[in-house]
Amino acid sequence: MTRYIIRRLISVPLTLLGVTVVIFLLLRLIPGDPAVAMLGEHAAKENVERIREQLGLNRPLFLDRDALAEGDVAAFFDSQYIRFVGRLARGDLGDSIHRRIPIANELKQRFPATVELAGCAMLLAVLVGLPAGIISAARRNSIWDGASMVGSLVGVSMPIFWLGLMEIMLFAVILHWLPIGGRLDNSIELKTITNFYLIDSIITGNDTALVDVLKHLAMPTLALATIPMAIIARMTRSSMLEVLQQDYMRTAKAKGLQERVLLLRHALKNAFLPVITIIGLSTGALLAGAILTETIFAWPGIGKWIYDAILGRDYPVVQGGTLLTALVFVVVNLLVDISYAFLDPRIHYE
Repeated sequence: MTRYIIRRLISVPLTLLGVTVVIFLLLRLIPGDPAVAMLGEHAAKENVERIREQLGLNRPLFLDRDALAEGDVAAFFDSQYIRFVGRLARGDLGDSIHRRIPIANELKQRFPATVELAGCAMLLAVLVGLPAGIISAARRNSIWDGASMVGSLVGVSMPIFWLGLMEIMLFAVILHWLPIGGRLDNSIELKTITNFYLIDSIITGNDTALVDVLKHLAMPTLALATIPMAIIARMTRSSMLEVLQQDYMRTAKAKGLQERVLLLRHALKNAFLPVITIIGLSTGALLAGAILTETIFAWPGIGKWIYDAILGRDYPVVQGGTLLTALVFVVVNLLVDISYAFLDPRIHYE
């Protein structure tokens, strides 16, 4: 196990290095020029060239062959990609082209917002989807099973943008129960310590802010949790049904074990491996930033931030946000793999 974890940790920098190459190339393949995006299509050519020089966009992408032919080794490595990787090695993600502020500062503000929303959504998905799948498997072909699976199918098929708009129409416009968007009402003051508004409101004892944060979280959490909730319910039901048909489960049932003990202690533990995989992958996807949800509810997370940066050709923002997203996926997958050995002792990493 220890050697496996060490090997996976060593692979993390290599994976991120591969991500830097892919995202660097894909960004440069997108039509458009950041300098033109900043100055406008009718900007003078000399102004565009001046901005390109300031941003380093006139340098070679990878290696300068002309400098190599002239024997200038320093200029040979003075390319956009090498400078980008060099800054990363120093822990510098660079500055936003448009806003001219460090990307690390933006991430400190936006990533907690995404984590807070994704965490609440995944918690809701697990608390609803897991019991729904267990009960459906235990009451196979019953009314509850049919209703649960139909609800799961609707949840998977329902577009998030439509569900979000319907939530706004019902709870914000018609009933006036919940705010339309954002994280906190402008009239409420909250001392930010961690940038996680739920935690900050609890730490500071600000009950007014806590209630308002929960109100702002309600609709985007429900919209974002719908799809993973449905997937978890269906996967739990499928895995549980497969385990319940095993011989050792029939033996345990014949011994007179209570149904609750049979389902939770024996069946669920053996059926949980594919479920934990789905939970891990869904968590990574949610932490990567739900662009539609963040756009509809004006949620200041990294998904909408990266999307706006792509439209504005803000290369440093896209590169920094994508690297953080890749790191989240790698860490989540590592934790899921390690959890397999604890859930199933038969699994060994050699």
